[in-house]
Amino acid sequence: MMDCKDRLAGGIYGLLVGDALGVPYEFHRPEMIPPLDQIEMQPPPGFKRAHGRTPIGTWSDDGAQALALLDSLLTCGALNLDDFSGRLVAWYNEAAYTPDQRVFDCGIQTGDAIRALMRGTPAHAAGRTDELANGNGSLMRVLPLALWHTGTDHDLIRNSHLQSSVTHGHPRAQVCCALYCLWARNILADSPDPWSEAVGTLRAYYTPHGPYSEQLEFSVRPLENIPGTGGGYVVDCLRSARQVQSAGDYEAIVKAAVALGNDTDTTACVAGGIAGLACGLSGIPQRWYEALQGKELVGNLCTRLLASRESAAIQKP
Repeated sequence: MMDCKDRLAGGIYGLLVGDALGVPYEFHRPEMIPPLDQIEMQPPPGFKRAHGRTPIGTWSDDGAQALALLDSLLTCGALNLDDFSGRLVAWYNEAAYTPDQRVFDCGIQTGDAIRALMRGTPAHAAGRTDELANGNGSLMRVLPLALWHTGTDHDLIRNSHLQSSVTHGHPRAQVCCALYCLWARNILADSPDPWSEAVGTLRAYYTPHGPYSEQLEFSVRPLENIPGTGGGYVVDCLRSARQVQSAGDYEAIVKAAVALGNDTDTTACVAGGIAGLACGLSGIPQRWYEALQGKELVGNLCTRLLASRESAAIQKP
C-alpha cells in the first residue's frame, strides 16, 4: 500500500502542478492546444500563452485558494468560515498564498463574494445562490478539506457544503464539492469503486426529493457519461476531471485535462488533485515538480497536514 505521506503530498502538489501546467493554455479552444507530447509548463515556440507576464510554474487563483483553505483548517483545527473568508480576502487584496505576490486571475462569482465579504456580509451568505451561480470556483479549492478531514462522511459532506457557500451558495455547486471530497476520501482509503461509493454515500445522506438530492440526480449524475468540455460550469468541470482519469498516469491525466481547452488551469487542477492522490508525490514528473514556484510555502503546509492527520489518528479510540 502506498505511503500515506506520499499520497497526501501527491494530492496537494498534484492540484498545484496541474493548475500551473494549465495556466499558459487557459482560454484557448481545444483545437488551439498543442499536441499532447508538446504540452509542458513552457508551451512550444509560437504558442500565444495566456497570462504572458506570469512566470512559468505559477499556480493561479485555484491553488492559492486551496492553500488558503488548508492553512485555515490547520490553524483553526476546524472549518471556520470567518477565518477562511478572511484568508480569501487576504489573497484578493494582498496576494496571500501566491508564489509571486501577484493576483492575476479571479472568477466573477468569487470576486463578487469577496467584495460582499468586505462589505460585511456574513461568510455563510456571501456566495450567490441563483441558478447561474454554478461556476467551478468552490470545487477547484476544496480538495484540502478531504485530505485534512478525519470525521464522518456526513460531517465531510456538511463541511463541503459550507466551504462552498462562502463564494458559491447554490446547492448544485455544493453537491459537486461534496461528491469530489468523498471521491478523494475513497481513493485515499483504497476503495474498490471510489466514485460509485461516493454517489451512494450522498444518496443515503440527502433527503429524498429534497433540493440536494434533486441536484445530484437531475443535474449532476445525468451528465456523468457525457464528454466534458473543460469549461467553467461546475458540473462540466467535475465530469471533465473524472473522464481524464482513464488517460493513464499523472502526466497523461493532466495533459488530457489541458487538451480539453477552455478553463485549462482549473480542469487540470481538479483532475491533478485526484491523480496526485492516487499516484502520490512520487508519481508527479520531477521536471514539473522542480518548475513549480512557491514550494517552500507548500512544503510547510504539507508537513502540518501530515502532523494533523497523525495527531487525529492517535486521538481516535
